[in-house]
Amino acid sequence: MRKRVVVGMSGGVDSSVAAWLLKEQGYDVIGVTMQIWQDKESEVQEAEGGCCGLSAVDDARRVAMDLGIPYYVMNFKEEFREHVMDYFAEEYTHGRTPNPCIACNRFVKWESLLQRSLGLGADYIATGHYAQIEKLPGGRYGLKTSVTAAKDQTYALYNLTQEQLSHTLMPVGGYHKEEIRSIADRIGLQVAGKPDSQEICFIPDHDYAGFIEEYTGERLPQGNFVDLQGNILGRHKGISHYTIGQRKGLNLSMGRPVFVVEIRPETNEVVIGESEDVFTNVLCCSKLNWIAIEGLEGKSVEVMAKIRYSHRGAPCTIRQVGEDLVECTFHEPVRAATPGQAVVFYDGPYVVGGGTII
Repeated sequence: MRKRVVVGMSGGVDSSVAAWLLKEQGYDVIGVTMQIWQDKESEVQEAEGGCCGLSAVDDARRVAMDLGIPYYVMNFKEEFREHVMDYFAEEYTHGRTPNPCIACNRFVKWESLLQRSLGLGADYIATGHYAQIEKLPGGRYGLKTSVTAAKDQTYALYNLTQEQLSHTLMPVGGYHKEEIRSIADRIGLQVAGKPDSQEICFIPDHDYAGFIEEYTGERLPQGNFVDLQGNILGRHKGISHYTIGQRKGLNLSMGRPVFVVEIRPETNEVVIGESEDVFTNVLCCSKLNWIAIEGLEGKSVEVMAKIRYSHRGAPCTIRQVGEDLVECTFHEPVRAATPGQAVVFYDGPYVVGGGTII
């Protein structure tokens, strides 16, 4: 009997080709678009190519028709609001910089979609992410980088559980982006040349502070810019406007480039320093998730660590310093380790695990 797989279809080229590849491999494929954001005005805004807008539904439905597979739109409004939008606003108001895509992957695209798909009799869910899943010698499911480093998305997937990985297929992880577009073109998919979505899907204009103000109905108060000695340098617009390492948009006349080095929500201060003040050798992280291993078990481990999606990674030593606390000591200082962002550990191409920078 053929295995059934539900493919999360965003209307983009990657998930469209993922569905085709799985059908070619003999799976019983069902296409699903997750409806997560339905404010009419915002849907119009993101009709230009956001991953979950009206255009996504139209494009995904057309691809499913071309592939001859069943297609459905599933409503995940509530889950998305709770696990992504509420979390996003809450983090910024507490002086942290969240990563909504990681939260969406863990709690919406996987936890919610997977449970609903298993309830429909599916064996797996699949996405168009550039990553690979592999059964490791010890029996755990491993998350492995894709063959194309430039498109690799394992950083945003480090929080997936063993249960989720065991029911997931990622068929495009073994291909380069150019190959995926070439396949789409060869099989006649209209989305073959569709550009990749870059923005956070629910904030297409990139105005994070404006979104938080509208979403929460509260404007965060202005406060003081201070230097490392506590001297007042000027007034800031509200802490949701800033992140660690930021240089632009400070509107401070210092006669030289200065940077945000700390955000203090308890005193409503944004700390300003020099370029070297943004570097650190040590960070701590919590909310840990282990993939290749079950945990550190009291040992120090050498890994490569990425502190943001675009970070190339840097060698560091990780050790457990509390029940849900790991200290990362980098061999050389890293720039702008930002509370709220993820730090993800790698051993070669395999994700060891990761956590949230505190």
